[in-house]
This record gives sequence, structure tokens and C-alpha cells, in this order.
Amino acid sequence: METEKKQITKIYNGHILTSGKDLGIGSVIITDGKIIGVESGDYEVANCICYDAHGSYIAPGFIDIHTHGAGNSDFMDCTEEDCLNIARTHLCHGTTLLFPTTLASDNQELLRFLDVYDKVKTQHQGAAFGGLHLEGPYFAHAFRGAQDARYLRNPIPSEYLAILERSQDIVRWSIAPELPGALEFGDLLCQRGILPSIAHTDAIYEDIVEAVKHGFTHITHFYSCMNGITRRNAFRYAGCIEAGYLLDNITIELIADGIHVPAPLMKLAVKNKGAEKVALITDSMRGAGMPEGESILGGREKGQKVIIEDGVAKLPDRQAFAGSVATADRLVRNMHRMGERPLTEAVRMMTQTPAEIMGIQNRKGQIARGYDADIVIFDKEVQIQQVFINGEKLI
Repeated sequence: METEKKQITKIYNGHILTSGKDLGIGSVIITDGKIIGVESGDYEVANCICYDAHGSYIAPGFIDIHTHGAGNSDFMDCTEEDCLNIARTHLCHGTTLLFPTTLASDNQELLRFLDVYDKVKTQHQGAAFGGLHLEGPYFAHAFRGAQDARYLRNPIPSEYLAILERSQDIVRWSIAPELPGALEFGDLLCQRGILPSIAHTDAIYEDIVEAVKHGFTHITHFYSCMNGITRRNAFRYAGCIEAGYLLDNITIELIADGIHVPAPLMKLAVKNKGAEKVALITDSMRGAGMPEGESILGGREKGQKVIIEDGVAKLPDRQAFAGSVATADRLVRNMHRMGERPLTEAVRMMTQTPAEIMGIQNRKGQIARGYDADIVIFDKEVQIQQVFINGEKLI
């Protein structure tokens, strides 16, 4: 192994979980923020900084491709400190890379956030930021969920072009593909290297088949805010959920908090799609990491009042969920225990699979030579013990 004369870090004495496998007790060797070796046992390296995993698990850092907030902060609060607070809060739960996600809003609020993000996107205080995920406002009213109905509309070229020109950091945009103009919008996003994602949709199977041709190869928070088998004019149609199962080139994401997606549906999704096509997401709002009680969905100024109880955020009338309060460690734990999947698979769905969906699989999501040294150490209860980003120990 070439170590030159640079400072070497060694993380050792832990079960290395990567690529859906348990490599056994081993050592991870790091320099300049990159992994330069993955070795069995306690590999000898002279003059290195050593971190003992004490027999726990060494895994790639968790990647959350859909989160709105945590720690009583929301990205739509549109302040630098709130963005940093969210990053710090999620870091404590093993997330090393997250994708800040917006809500349907007015354009003034959205543009304000885009400007704030530009100032904090390279921060090093918590989980790193991987780029922006815009969720809405181009959604079906009937499947709006907790999205504010005041802001829902069809895609407007002059509007979305102005947004795309304002920020070069948008990497994903969630849209209802059946809306007028949505497929053309999908084509444009693909041309710009942005992932069009299916969300808050009244689309049926045939609509999804057509949408895939326009780059819509991912489904946002699968099961939530979309139809299954439905009737139209007495005829039965397969819905978005069935399309997600039937179309092999579609990936899906699950809010595996055990509430938005209960155990039987977790099992069904992974049994059908496989861990290679399923990403775990928090879809968390500001209530993640906070005690139960009253909260706000969205920004403090224009958001909606919600109630956090039973491990989830609810609308005040308690007739619908208003967002997740999950954290990444909880998702992995739930998929392993409630979903009855091997821990190696649960970890893959929080690391390698989201990296592949976002097109960063060549540097993130695995413990392998040449990869960024984003690493989390946790015990058998999936309680976070240590977190590293680019080889630097932050927790």
C-alpha cells in the first residue's frame, strides 16, 4: 500500500459493512480525505492516527437524499444558521451527506432559499450538502398531502427557467408527471443533468410508462401521496405504486419510520425491488431530533402549524401526516428489525443505493479504495458512536 509521507488515519477493530456485505473485522486506511486501503484485521500502519471501533460496525456514512429539516430548523426558514443547525443535527444520527429539500412555496421564498444555500453549500459544521432537491410546486391537488394547496400549479416554462438560471445547485426536482407541460419539463431537466422525480401524483400506470421515456426514473416517498389501483369510468387501472413495482428501471425511496411506511409495506417493497432499487429517506421536517408537541411544517413565517406525536408530524385535525421526524439511524434500525432485512442490506439502502440514484456512486456510498472517507461507526442497536467526513472525525 502506498502511504507516501502524508498523515494516515486508521479506523480498525470493527465489522466493515459495505456494498451489501459484511467484510468481517478489519481496518480502513485513510489519507487526504480518501480511503486508500481496506484490510482484514488490525492492519499495521506506522505513525498513524488510530480510532478503535471496539467491535462495532464500520459503514459508509449515511446519505439522505430527501430531508426538509431537523433540530427545530427547516431549510425554508431561509437562514444560514438554520441550514447549519440541520446539518449538525443530522450528523449526530450518522448522516454525512444530505440533499436539502424544499416545499411548495411562492417564488420569492424559494429564490431566497436558493441564495442562502449558495452561501452555506460548502459548510463543514455538519453533514455535507450534496445539492438541492426541489419538491414542488408542480403537484396534483388531489395528492398534495401536507403540501400547501395555495402554491400548487402546472409547470410554467418562464417560471422554472428563471429558477434554473438562479441556481446551478439543483440536482433533483419532484413533479407530478401527468400535469400539462411536465414531460417537456422532464426532458429539460435531463438535458441539464437534473433528476426528474415522480411525486404527489394522480398518474396511472400508462402515465408513468410515458414519463419514464422523459427521464422520470425515480419515485419520491413511495406509497405516500400517489395512487394504487384505481377506477375511472368504471374501469380499473394500475396506479403509480404498481408502476413502481412493474418497471425495473424505476428506483424508489421509502420513509422507513414505521409509520408512513409500516413493516408489511417495507417488506413488500424490498422483496419486489431489491435493496439495489430502494433508498431510505427521512423526509424529515424540523421536528426531527425534537420532543413531541406543536411545530411548524415549512418556514417559520409562512409554514403550517402541525403536531408531533406518536413519532410523526400530523396536521392539526390529525386526519393526515404532515411529515416525518425520522433520522437516518432510525431508518436503518427499522429496516433491519421491522423490515426483517439483513443489516448489510439496510445499510446499503442508506448508502450505496442513494449514491447510485444521485449519480455519485463513484465516490460516495462505499468503503473502498479511492472513495471519500465518509464513515459512520455504530453498535448492534444502530446507536451512532463516531462519524467521519473526508476522514475527519466530527463525532
